[in-house]
Amino acid sequence: MAITLSKGQKVSLTKGNPGLKHIVVGLGWDTNKYDGGFDFDLDSAAFLLDENGKVNADTDFVFYNNLKHSSGAVEHLGDNLTGEGDGDDEQVKVDLSLVPQNISKIAFTVTIHEALERRQNFGQVSNSYVRVIDEDTNQELLNYELGEDFSIETAIVVCEIYRHNGEWKFNALGSGFEGGLEALCKNFGVNI
Repeated sequence: MAITLSKGQKVSLTKGNPGLKHIVVGLGWDTNKYDGGFDFDLDSAAFLLDENGKVNADTDFVFYNNLKHSSGAVEHLGDNLTGEGDGDDEQVKVDLSLVPQNISKIAFTVTIHEALERRQNFGQVSNSYVRVIDEDTNQELLNYELGEDFSIETAIVVCEIYRHNGEWKFNALGSGFEGGLEALCKNFGVNI
């Protein structure tokens, strides 16, 4: 049975799931009524961060133009350009055993592509969620619904997984940013 989390909650991923190695982080969303003439293209990404919350190199940013981390630990499964259909809109696979030791957490984000030009924001997005699946058993371990707390934001740090005392934990963040992907990259130390 999956654990349902609220914003700000933290839970251990590995303590209750000994031997957990391969996870899939699935992100999904719907758009509210919108007649601006453009599709909503939401993009997920993963930032592999050190203990200071920064990338060690620009390649620690995994997204639609850099689908796989050099360590093999994190792989983005591809860009969904419209968010149509049921289920996860985008997924990121993580092999916890391959995460380099200098990486203390992985932040998962969602941004709106060309949000400024298209006059789009997360106030126009509904039913957004993240879930973590044990890839080896296909069992959903936890889910977190972001709710409707956003208005002008164009980027969200949805959640993070992080190391703590030899275990991997999950933190339900739901932190909004203005400035889209560029703001997130600057926040995490990626050169753009």
